[in-house]
Amino acid sequence: MKFRQLVREPLVHFLALGALLFLIGAIARGDVDRTDEILVGPGDVEQLVEGFRRTWQRPPTQAELQGLVEERIKEEVFFREALAMGLDQEDAIIRRRLRQKLEFLTEDLAMQAEPTEAELQEYLDGHSDAFRSDDRLTFSQIYLSTDRRGAEGARQEAERLLEELAGVQRDVDTSALGDPLMLGHRFEAISEREVGRLFGDRLAAALKDVEPGAWTGPLESGFGLHLVFVADREEGRVPPLAEIAAAVRREVLAERREQVNEQIYRRMLERYSVTVEWPEWTGPDSSGVARR
Repeated sequence: MKFRQLVREPLVHFLALGALLFLIGAIARGDVDRTDEILVGPGDVEQLVEGFRRTWQRPPTQAELQGLVEERIKEEVFFREALAMGLDQEDAIIRRRLRQKLEFLTEDLAMQAEPTEAELQEYLDGHSDAFRSDDRLTFSQIYLSTDRRGAEGARQEAERLLEELAGVQRDVDTSALGDPLMLGHRFEAISEREVGRLFGDRLAAALKDVEPGAWTGPLESGFGLHLVFVADREEGRVPPLAEIAAAVRREVLAERREQVNEQIYRRMLERYSVTVEWPEWTGPDSSGVARR
């Protein structure tokens, strides 16, 4: 690979920043071989549990607690490295802000290498569901209120109307049928997400299985019962890269920032000996865990 091409490779940038951070930290401490101790004691774990409980009104699961401890260790590593690099000088902010300042340095590197069109296309191919548009429906509906008619009365009227409409393979004016509904009776090219927002997820899910060209029902929603005629269904699609390049670029850069931060964190973590002393009632095993 030519030198000019090599220096443009994102991986080269990532490694260069890792080496730079390692060197700066070593110079600031004056001892590249020093290993700091990080202790997460029972009291620390109890505090994490209590904080989670206050936020979510329940204790954390084992996996969630492990994640909280990992996050606490990461916060401590970034905090100490930021202090060692002097990022706290003349800046009276909390330790989380110091971690963020160190992470911002790594994010700058991730932003330097502009993703190529090939990289964007590769990301789109691998995450197509995230960019797929919803199906769009054009449909009419006849609404039967269970509040006004009662559950049984609404169902009987729905069955009567459905029998009357049997064999009708075209849309009809439904404004005079059924009960009034402020949402309306006809909807043009509406997304499944919007159907869910208006009528609730139950009706939106039921409409996915309705074939166009015939009256069907009754389908239930939070409002009551509905007879539905789907006139047209436009299948969702993954737009070509040219239409959504900006959105794909944002996701690629976000993923790259996360990867760079994790790589730098793992490199810094190697200089620490981390011990987690679990309370007797919790932890991955009854004896506690020590990790390097």
